[in-house]
Amino acid sequence: MLKEFKQFAARGNVLDLAVGVIIGAAFGSMVSALVADIIMPPIGKLMRGLDFNDLFVALDGGSYRSLDEVRKAGVPVIAYGHFINSIVNFLIVAFCVFMLVKQVNRFRSPAPAPPAPPPTKECGFCNMSIPIKATRCPQCTSDLKNG
Repeated sequence: MLKEFKQFAARGNVLDLAVGVIIGAAFGSMVSALVADIIMPPIGKLMRGLDFNDLFVALDGGSYRSLDEVRKAGVPVIAYGHFINSIVNFLIVAFCVFMLVKQVNRFRSPAPAPPAPPPTKECGFCNMSIPIKATRCPQCTSDLKNG
């Protein structure tokens, strides 16, 4: 069983997947920082100082100044500002992945074209090569629609 596990772990696909997960986690934290520290502050400024992280609805109907205050009070809360930030994170990651795949596909060689149909066929009666669209053999005058 240990030998099978070593063979499984040593396969290239498993190592590629591990590298992809590690790079993806690092990329995710980088995008989160980009959204939280660079993209959302100007958007908040444009919206008169609105901080998306503090957008919430307290489910007890009370009035609270910040999300931290609601959570410290132990009140159930819908923190939709975090959800908005997550959507922006997702859109940025999805766009980056799209651009990466687009560039990789550009560098790949195009798929081979399907082979062209042959320009000729053989007469079933005299075995001579004739045009593919012919309905009568020019050599033996046989009707090719039926044969």
